[in-house]
Amino acid sequence: MPKPISAARRTALAGLLTATSLVLALSGCATYDVTAPADARAEAPAAEVRAKDTALAAAQDGKAPRGTDGDGADCRKAKCVALTFDAGPSENTGRLLDILKKEKVHASFFLLGENHVEKRPAAVKRIDAEGHELANHTWSHQILTDIPPAAAEREMSRLQEAVRKITGKTPRLMRPPQGRTDEQVSDISKRLGLAQVLWSVTAKDYRTNDSALITERVLDQTERDGIILLHDIYRGTVPAVPGILKELKKRGYTIVTVSQLLSPAKPQPGMVYRP
Repeated sequence: MPKPISAARRTALAGLLTATSLVLALSGCATYDVTAPADARAEAPAAEVRAKDTALAAAQDGKAPRGTDGDGADCRKAKCVALTFDAGPSENTGRLLDILKKEKVHASFFLLGENHVEKRPAAVKRIDAEGHELANHTWSHQILTDIPPAAAEREMSRLQEAVRKITGKTPRLMRPPQGRTDEQVSDISKRLGLAQVLWSVTAKDYRTNDSALITERVLDQTERDGIILLHDIYRGTVPAVPGILKELKKRGYTIVTVSQLLSPAKPQPGMVYRP
């Protein structure tokens, strides 16, 4: 079954093509737009590039407001990798946040609504308060390509509204369950103001609680501009995080959120971002 052709491959084949070219979807018949982080950065509008450079200059001068892009990395130059966690918050999230705070690392949290956001609003508030990125992983983890469009829209919009009520912020990123998307899901995402985020690194931590194995799998797969997928709902994952962060830093990686990885580009609703 054909996979979507990434913008990076298209750029290598034809430099005049843009990263938003039409590509084949997982079904082999529908279409959606996909781009890689490096291509998104390269094609950022001039105004966004100027804003990024101004923020970075302000950070260097110590004048950047707290919580702005000014204290972040410039992934046009740095060897960045995005750290993401799916399907929380859970009873493990507090410990994870303690680790990230100690290591001065920010991550993107793709939140699940049913039995997670609805039961742990305080954890959602803390994720936001500590500078992490709030993102959408649907309300009940239904496969969006397998349900009617109206149901798929409810899966996404219900989570949007729940997070907005808790934090006053509406997520701009969405990860479709199992990474399964198509033209219809992309159209719904666009209407809701959501960009889709897939991944390049998976520890398959849903199959093992072996923290050493989780660490090994992440480190073996990580490359520049990668997007790491982990789950803070599984027992073996959070204990693996300190070792993962230590080794990634040792290897020269700057660990960022998805939006920081794409910057100076801003996530475009309906677009699928995948390394």
